[in-house]
Parts: sequence; structure tokens; C-alpha cells
Amino acid sequence: MKFQDLLAYRKAFDLAMKIFHLSKHFPKEETYSLTDQVRRSSRSVCANISEAYRKRLYPKHFVSKLTDCDAENSEIQTWLEFSLHCGYISKRNFL
Repeated sequence: MKFQDLLAYRKAFDLAMKIFHLSKHFPKEETYSLTDQVRRSSRSVCANISEAYRKRLYPKHFVSKLTDCDAENSEIQTWLEFSLHCGYISKRNFL
């Protein structure tokens, strides 16, 4: 099995791509702040899942990577809340 076959990875990847497409419409002045942050944190979840999969034989490392995923998900939630309240995404697109 490859890490790309994991349901969690596929969902995280799909979400990161959805965020990428939504953030294409953010204002230019947000390029190096909100746009960059929301894209990087969403992609980080995928990266941490793939690293966790490779470290699955080492329980403490595995759990540490999954904890990083949880923290990145919280960060994404925060950036998306800013995006919503700044009017960059609609309530319907708010994830």
C-alpha cells in the first residue's frame, strides 16, 4: 500500500486543492500573507500524513506526525475563518 491510497491522505489532498482554487481569487495584497499561509498549511497536512505513514513502525514518531496534522488543520480553520470574515470566500465555500 502507498500513502496515496490512504483515505486521510486523499481527503487532505482534495481539501488542499480546493483551498488552492478558492485562494486564486484572493486579492493581490494577500499573496504573501493569507494566501500563502492557507495554501502552505493545507499542503502540510498531506506532507505530514505521508511522513507519518513512513514512520508507522515507530509509534512515537507516527503519533508526533499525526499530531502535527491536527495542528495544521487547526491553522487552516483559522485562515479560512479570516478568509470568510474578510469576504474572500462565501459561507457556502467555507469549509
